[in-house]
Amino acid sequence: MEENAKKLLEVEHLKQYFPVSGNSLFEKQYVKAVDDVSFFINKGETLGLVGESGCGKTTTGRSILQLYEPTAGKVIYDGKTIFDSEKNIRHVDMLPYRRKMQIVFQDPYASLDPRMTVGEIVGEAIDIHHLAGNKEDRRNRIISMLERVGLNSEHANRYPHEFSGGQRQRVGIARALAVDPEFIVCDEPISALDVSIQAQVINMLEDLQREFGLTYLFIAHDLSVVKHISNRIGVMYLGKLVELAESYEIAFHSCHPYTKSLISAIPIADPKTSRASKRIVLQGDIPSPVNPPSGCRFRTRCPYADKLCAEKEPEWKKVGEGHWCACHHLDKC
Repeated sequence: MEENAKKLLEVEHLKQYFPVSGNSLFEKQYVKAVDDVSFFINKGETLGLVGESGCGKTTTGRSILQLYEPTAGKVIYDGKTIFDSEKNIRHVDMLPYRRKMQIVFQDPYASLDPRMTVGEIVGEAIDIHHLAGNKEDRRNRIISMLERVGLNSEHANRYPHEFSGGQRQRVGIARALAVDPEFIVCDEPISALDVSIQAQVINMLEDLQREFGLTYLFIAHDLSVVKHISNRIGVMYLGKLVELAESYEIAFHSCHPYTKSLISAIPIADPKTSRASKRIVLQGDIPSPVNPPSGCRFRTRCPYADKLCAEKEPEWKKVGEGHWCACHHLDKC
């Protein structure tokens, strides 16, 4: 991205804690799903967010949209603070931003109301934001959205159970597009789809981004897919952002040992190259987010961990142009 690119979204020290029952009536414990995460997304770019299940990717996206009310931190959208833990911003103040900020959910069936037709699902947001002057205008807008995602006018009268998984996900994308958004959180939009359908959806998202000038936060497990669609990639581990850089840098010049292990797990089509490549297998289990390790959260699985890693949390350091990493032993990695 250009150095002078406009920042559309800024997230500062975002935290999302969920209370859980403790060992006694008087003890409160929290799942630290997202713990002090900061990043920005430039207008028109795609920021990929990857990591293991439970690392806080989805929670980060939902907290930005305030589907979960964040525990702490600050969210700035297009220069306007839409959440600040030190201020009380009412939900009614978010209504104009609900139109600008949309989400495509992971499960293309559970996210669609089975009692509503596709036309009603796509048209619901149009009604909420009063975007259609009359019934004909509303129907034309719905059909236009369906056609943009590869469906047709006949599909508007059908119910979600009548569609395949890929078609249902297209309905979810049409619903997000119906209000002319600027920013879309793509929460693992292809993880429940067949590989051939995944490619179609990814290509469609890229086409829509070019056509409408959209900005994406693309959340996924598959680093190879994220590398393909993203301008920059952020890597999360146990609620923390451990590395952030451009896609090429992450793929070929990653710094954090966790990122390196993710990169090594990407399948390589060439048998010779695949046999020559070294697979980095992490040892141990993922710690509990209720009681994370002291210091560096990755130290219990890191081959370079020492006493310093247990005593002090690594700082977020700039290791190159647009490349940031949190590790005590960058010289060893």
